Amino acid sequence: MRKKLGLGIMLLLILVLAACGEKSKEDVADKLAGNLEKMNGYKAEATMSLQTGEESQAFGIEISHKKKDFYRVLLKNEKDEKGSQIILKNEDGVFVLTPALNKSFKFKSEWPNNSSQPYLYQSLVKDILEDSEASFKTTENYYVFETKTNYQNNNNLPYQEIYFDKKAYTPAMVKVLDKDKNSVVEVQFSSFELDPEFAGDTFEIEKNMTSGTLGIPVSADESDNGELEVFYPLERAGSELVEKKEIETDNGKRVILSFAGEKNFTLVQERADAYPASAMVPEQVNGEIVDLGFTMGALSDASLQWQANGNTYYLASEDLTKEEMIEVASSVTGQEIK
Repeated sequence: MRKKLGLGIMLLLILVLAACGEKSKEDVADKLAGNLEKMNGYKAEATMSLQTGEESQAFGIEISHKKKDFYRVLLKNEKDEKGSQIILKNEDGVFVLTPALNKSFKFKSEWPNNSSQPYLYQSLVKDILEDSEASFKTTENYYVFETKTNYQNNNNLPYQEIYFDKKAYTPAMVKVLDKDKNSVVEVQFSSFELDPEFAGDTFEIEKNMTSGTLGIPVSADESDNGELEVFYPLERAGSELVEKKEIETDNGKRVILSFAGEKNFTLVQERADAYPASAMVPEQVNGEIVDLGFTMGALSDASLQWQANGNTYYLASEDLTKEEMIEVASSVTGQEIK
């Protein structure tokens, strides 16, 4: 009798321990999907670091999401205050705002559903659910998935590691990897709040273009007449600089760089001066939003434009593919070698 009782207790303990064991990939994926379905939105703060060549750049990110399709993502560039941007999605469409310059662009875009987004909770979960070959492991504090990414027009970052907090099932860290599994982009979440309260104007253009509570300068000093600092692409698609032309305009100097070789292209840059407050009507863009790492750009079939380093850039080419245009634009961080 005692043997049977002891055996029964042992079996019970085994069942209890098994029930308390580590969760499977399917268990965690189902829990993440269920949380997304139940929640009404979230607020999060994170730091995104980019490894570009020998240098690393860091950006602060503030994310607000209200179910179903309201988003506000502040990309805070500490080195280039004028370059800080807001991606806004509301019932009127998708916008990229540069409050310091009173500039805004409206896109006909499926963002954020048309591409992986390493700082958006639902995008990370979507990538997990859609990758049947995703790998899974657990650590002391995290559930870790490695999945394929879905970056439109960019095949250089095919993988990502996603770390979820074991208790809250919220993202803690994301590493976007190159083809050799080296980390190129890293997002570290410092806070994540589910089902927060939002002010009524959180997702309105006027609020985001004029409010000083953003923590970035708004309506920058128009007396800023800084000299144009010319930057050159480090990635040139097999071409070389063949001509540098400088033109004086009413707003200062414009520089036109012409590259020729395997793929011909032209890069134009000039100072990004602040527009008057009356010019805050969004400019319609016939293109798609693309992430250049340090800023957002507007990509069409034969051109790509963006703002960074206090400059406005315009890249044009009939030869470059969309992916090559993004690679060239993303590398415009170098200065001319004397």
